[in-house]
Amino acid sequence: MTRPTAVITGAGSGFGLETARLAAQRGMNLVLVDVQADALDRAAAEFSQVEVLSRVVDVAKADQMEALADAVQRRFGAPHFVFNNAGVGSGGLIWENALSDWEWVLGVNLMGVVHGVRLFTPMMLAAAKADPAYHGHIVNTASMAGMLNPPNMGVYNVSKHAVVSLSETLYQDLSLVTDQVHASVLCPFFVPTGISQSHRNRPADLPMAKPTKSQLISQAQTDKAVSSGKLTAADVAALVFDAIDRRKFYIFSHPQALAGVQTRLEDVMQGRNPTDPFIDKPEIGTLLRAKLRAD
Repeated sequence: MTRPTAVITGAGSGFGLETARLAAQRGMNLVLVDVQADALDRAAAEFSQVEVLSRVVDVAKADQMEALADAVQRRFGAPHFVFNNAGVGSGGLIWENALSDWEWVLGVNLMGVVHGVRLFTPMMLAAAKADPAYHGHIVNTASMAGMLNPPNMGVYNVSKHAVVSLSETLYQDLSLVTDQVHASVLCPFFVPTGISQSHRNRPADLPMAKPTKSQLISQAQTDKAVSSGKLTAADVAALVFDAIDRRKFYIFSHPQALAGVQTRLEDVMQGRNPTDPFIDKPEIGTLLRAKLRAD
């Protein structure tokens, strides 16, 4: 029996690494992809019991992703699972983000998913057509920031809303043409991973300008929120595989955050202005406004 193959971007740490660990436990071949070579090497060294193909890839680059897809096809054939997981974080007031910030965040968070979908989905559909027993699943990592619009996080919000939209459309499009390939979108809240320090892998051709006050405030808040998260990356990876087993589309690590989604959709349906995101914790909003308005 052919071993299933899992392609995992951002596999060197966080959700990606924990996903790889669970995939290995299930006996899958692993395709480990990351832009950070040392982290990728450490991850690949963990898995001696399964076949591993590891590649340093910038998921924002079409040519690198195309070479990856070719390598996967040659080594394993069509993958059974694709985890478009690589992501980076960036904050600050939305008009203060430099063009390089937009290009970096949208390149990784959105175009990385786009490349994974456009390259691997046709391979998976071809495998499904050739083998009635084949089943595939694509999981795109978005964020609760793809369901909400927290202030001072504009570029990140935009990228993750786009991933949610892409994933919902992928789900609907797949349902038109096959019953053998499915899709899910992962929307984690604050979970301890390396994303708050993702600037460590920012490419040299998209340099970061001197951070503004709002960007420094956003970085400090994100560092605190991420580090204080009670749910682990391993917990979230387990939720992902449970969703795959159940063919569940939406994967939320913190269902309690959905109250904010409901409020946002009620704003839309009732035609009212967006609700204050700090309505339940006004002291946080007061402090943030004071910091941003201070000279």
